[in-house]
This record gives sequence, structure tokens and C-alpha cells, in this order.
Amino acid sequence: MAALELDLFLCRTDNFGVLIHDPESGLTASIDAPEEAPILEALERRGWTLTHILTTHHHGDHVAANDALKARFGAIIIGPFNEAAKIPGLDKTVRHGERFEFAGRNVEVIETPGHTAGHICFHFPQDKLLFAADTLFALGCGRLFEGTPATMWQSLSRLMALPDDTTVYFGHEYTLSNARFAVTVDPDNAELKARAAEIEEIRCDGGFTAPTTIGLEKRTNPFLRAADPGIRAHLGLRDADDAAVFAEIRKRKDNF
Repeated sequence: MAALELDLFLCRTDNFGVLIHDPESGLTASIDAPEEAPILEALERRGWTLTHILTTHHHGDHVAANDALKARFGAIIIGPFNEAAKIPGLDKTVRHGERFEFAGRNVEVIETPGHTAGHICFHFPQDKLLFAADTLFALGCGRLFEGTPATMWQSLSRLMALPDDTTVYFGHEYTLSNARFAVTVDPDNAELKARAAEIEEIRCDGGFTAPTTIGLEKRTNPFLRAADPGIRAHLGLRDADDAAVFAEIRKRKDNF
């Protein structure tokens, strides 16, 4: 089985667009559909034809181009059962734990409510790929628009259970701001400090900070490190449960 080919590009202001292409079958999926023009440009540049849209959640900056792309290509749109009424053009709904096939591969659906009530992530275990959209960012996580801290902590814990070498593509280029915040919560983490400095350079040069890996996030992303004694001591929450520590970190980021 040939390796999947991926193309990463910006949509709107700071959304990431991602295309996945199987060179053997010719199938091509867009992870969400933030904006039509950049997706069309990427397809043309690569010589690919869109066949699928894998929708993670209902927010407008992730589904805005669904109808236009479906009308143009006849793309099959797959998305979360729990947000079916809010997603334009949806053809197939999926729930947590379900699998479906894309280009001969099993795609696992992981429900990650918190950012929205029905948010899902797409996991390609054979390719060690996770498309996390607005649940998990590099050095961050999504704002809690439709969920509680406890719900989001459970969702992030599901992602932390994936193999450390899983490559993670995420929904927004928020990493510079996330890095500047992260060092205020986890100031003694040498790997985090080094990563933050590297991110400053990458963004200064106009580069992207995606993708990341589960292992790197577990070591440096404070939102995944609620159990860390150093973070707990810094926050004055030595004896709190993990969800409470996460809630405090999320609160601080919201006000950063």
C-alpha cells in the first residue's frame, strides 16, 4: 500500500487546510472545508480531484465550502452524527468507535466533545495520522464553546492514549500564542522552552507549525500535562484532580 500524500495550506486567516491523497486509487479527501478558493488552488497545484470531505464539527470556518465543493466535484461528505443537522451537504454520519474505509484503510472515529458538543477527530492508524481539528492544537486545545472542562479533559485523554509517534494535523495556526502562554504555566520545562524558541523562528520566517506528534504534545503542551507535579505546584493545585487542573489552565489561557 502506497503512503498517503498530504498537502497543508492556509485558508481564511489562520485555518489550516489539509488534503489527503491516495496515489493508487486517486481518492482525495479534504479535512473540513474552510474556504473554497485555497482548496481549489491546492487541488489544481497537485493535479488531484476531490472525492471526500471529512468534517470534524459544525463551525462555519470548517464547513463554509461544503456545498460549493460538493456541487463542483460530487464529493462525499462524512461528519459527526451528533451535529448532523448543522453540517451542510452531509452524506454519511459517524459516531465514536465506528470505522469507515478510505482508500483501503480503516479510519477510526474518535468523539472529542468540548469545543463543540459533537466534535470528532479522524484517526488513520495504519498511517499513524490524526486529524484533530479544534480539539488539540500544537501547545493548545480548543476553547470550550459547548462543553465543560471535565468533558474536554476526557476528550484530550482519548487522544493522549494514541501512540506517541502519531502525527497530528490541527485546525488553526495558533501555535505562537499558545507557546507564549505555555511557558507561563510550565516555566521549568526545558523542552518546552526550546520548542517555544523554535516556534518563534518558524513563524518569523513564515513557516507552519503543523504537524506535531502526540508524544511531543504530551511532553510540552500544558493542556495535556494536568498531572505534572511542577505545573500543579506552579498553579497552587497540588491536590486537585486532573480535570480541575486542566480547567484552571484553560481559564488562564482564555484570559491570556
